[in-house]
Amino acid sequence: MATTLVTGGTGFIGSHLVRALARRGDELRLLLRERSDASPLEGIEFERVAGDIVDRDSVARAMKGVDRVFHVAGRTSLRRSARERVFEVNVEGTRNVLEAALRAGAERAVFTSSTAAIGPAQPGETADENQPYSGGPLGIPYVDSKHEGELVATRVAARGLPVVIVNPSFVLGPDDPTGTSNQLVTRLLRRRIPAYVDGALNVVDVRDVAQGHLLADERGHEGERYILAGRNFTLGRLFADLARIGGVPPPPLRLPGAPAAAVVEALENAGLPMPTSADEVLSGTQWWTYRADKAKRELGFQPRPHEETLEDTVRWQLDRLGDRAGGHEISDAVLRLTGSAARLPSRILSLGGRG
Repeated sequence: MATTLVTGGTGFIGSHLVRALARRGDELRLLLRERSDASPLEGIEFERVAGDIVDRDSVARAMKGVDRVFHVAGRTSLRRSARERVFEVNVEGTRNVLEAALRAGAERAVFTSSTAAIGPAQPGETADENQPYSGGPLGIPYVDSKHEGELVATRVAARGLPVVIVNPSFVLGPDDPTGTSNQLVTRLLRRRIPAYVDGALNVVDVRDVAQGHLLADERGHEGERYILAGRNFTLGRLFADLARIGGVPPPPLRLPGAPAAAVVEALENAGLPMPTSADEVLSGTQWWTYRADKAKRELGFQPRPHEETLEDTVRWQLDRLGDRAGGHEISDAVLRLTGSAARLPSRILSLGGRG
């Protein structure tokens, strides 16, 4: 039987994809780092190959005899200190995997990109696969790395590898092995988000994303990319819905994005520990809002109702957090400090203009 190779199989999307492939009956091989915890995949039969996508030799070993490749592994950090690692994994790692698949004669490769590779839409609008890349002016390493990784995929496709690209939006859902993708919900339930900015994003269920990968493998056109998206939310609406389901207050402050990002960047440059980053705040001011019409039309992609995704996400997180949920009260003093800090840059500019 032909072998299906999965990279990133112990991550959020990857673990759900591995389960979906096992249900499909694939003979599975996973490229996993030595320290990767495979316990979330307990009960699933697979061959484990030790290695890393940035190590060409281990990628070549994993690729022997492979028929299909699902390249899911990636790095999602929005910390600028992680810039080099983000590009190493998302660009060079992608090059290693897809070029090895080309050399091995793989019949199909599905590459997990991101809507970040397309960039944000104009405020109040939605983007699709035809939008020219709009993320460059943001200067966010993660966003640029996803765009460059996708360029690598299209170049390898032009050399003969049958590649289909999927672009998930902001992924939520239950059973997140690392907790990284659901960190936003965790922080909300623990009342550690004192404020938000006026951006928007699209939320899609991880279970639907896993199914979208299988549909891309079975029905996707080579060299094409497909947005896997669900419901578009303003951040204010998303936080309100999640907070209502979780039984906690929503973040009480809405801040102007540019001053908030300037304050966080100044504190970061001063070496102070921050629960967020300037790039995360800047990203929060954008409209990461999308349409999945192409995936629905060509793949038969059908995302579930957003209420199910939010409810399952919150309930899974509440079970995981236990007594820690809702237990971090934000004092009035902290709220006043946050608001004052966010208004500081505009006050400085105002004073400067009086001269």
